Amino acid sequence: MKLVYFHGFASSGASGTVQLLRKIFPSAQVVAPDIPVDPEEALPMLQKLVQAEQPDVIVGTSMGGMYAQQMHGFLRICVNPSFRISTSKLLHTGVHKWLNGRKNHEKEFRITADIIKRYNQMERKQFDGITPDDRELCYGLFGINDTSVNPINAYNTFTKYYTHAERFEGEHQLNDKVIHKVLLPLLKQLLGSKYDEATREPLPDYMKY
Repeated sequence: MKLVYFHGFASSGASGTVQLLRKIFPSAQVVAPDIPVDPEEALPMLQKLVQAEQPDVIVGTSMGGMYAQQMHGFLRICVNPSFRISTSKLLHTGVHKWLNGRKNHEKEFRITADIIKRYNQMERKQFDGITPDDRELCYGLFGINDTSVNPINAYNTFTKYYTHAERFEGEHQLNDKVIHKVLLPLLKQLLGSKYDEATREPLPDYMKY
């Protein structure tokens, strides 16, 4: 099983969520890129990545859920997607600190008015190009106690375009409890035997031949 994970704002591919997914799926390949700050750079990079990787599933949380939705043609799960990040209180101009380690070792990043403008421009087009087949490939999970993204607005926006949406008892963060009670059952439902194989410990090298 190959799973691509898109992190949220100010995070990275080295987040605790990624580490937990790799622990749960020791035989899977979990690909977790550091997403660039500027959407003009991030969106084409992620589209190129998934075309190259051809994952079995894409999981995105918050900002990553907004990007995951746009990966047309792939099975994807959007957890508390932030479809209007340009209006989020988190996205303000100035210097921000990365919450998790980045591959380039940067500690801080800067949000400019132009970056916020480009988020807004992308948001206006983020639901373009959805095909009837694509409607069945995208799943949304929405925590009813989310205070970072309005869960009612996000759910209503998602269900205008997609069939599969579920509300769950939880907040914004994809924590251990939500992963085990909400995300994993959906992954098992969607991936079947690939899920089961991914949870098994890989054979040591000397037993592979």
